Amino acid sequence: MNSERLIREFDALAHDSGPADADRRWVFESPAEAPIEPEESIRCTEWVFGYGSLIWDPGFDHTESSLARVHGWHRAFCIHSTVYRGTPTEPGIVLGLDRGGSADGLAFRLAPGSQTQAIAYLYAREMPNRVYEARLVDTRLVDGRIVRALTFVANRQSASYARLSETEVLQRLSRCRGKRGPNRDYAVNTWRALASLGVQDHRLGKMIAQLQQPELEFTPNGATALGAAESAAR
Repeated sequence: MNSERLIREFDALAHDSGPADADRRWVFESPAEAPIEPEESIRCTEWVFGYGSLIWDPGFDHTESSLARVHGWHRAFCIHSTVYRGTPTEPGIVLGLDRGGSADGLAFRLAPGSQTQAIAYLYAREMPNRVYEARLVDTRLVDGRIVRALTFVANRQSASYARLSETEVLQRLSRCRGKRGPNRDYAVNTWRALASLGVQDHRLGKMIAQLQQPELEFTPNGATALGAAESAAR
């Protein structure tokens, strides 16, 4: 199924604009540990690299955005979400940058004089319980420039780090929801944002195609009923 068709089919379902405009605020998790203070090099950065929800909902002032790529990291559903896209009893799953490969996303140039406020906002949004690690990474912009950009990579030492099978990821995406809405919408919005930039994330696209199948149901052991039926037919 091509990207344009999927976008049309999900357009109404996946337009997750969050709360109404009068109440469009991030509900930040309460940190279990003392807040992390950015290092001096991070406080001075001009660029931020987004690979998930930051692409379609950055939440900070910027003067420039550019399609960009980082090497040494790939986009993966590897972070439990117990507030934004799930609950403590039924955690959702969100994206992180995990080791190896490369990832395309969007690089934002922070507005002059806004770095302190923007980075404080990003740390409150992404770093309350150390589920991510803040890194400055070499980021190649579409015009060939290479900039050092702040991004948030998966913290493999965190209890929130998860290595799930594709079936387990689909199960969470289809069922879970949190204070920012259904987990499904998070995945679809990210895919749509990437597609609008001309980025074909084939693994994510495959998941989106599966999520839109009406026959996608899960058996008690977590396997999809569709997959179980296909296996039995072999």
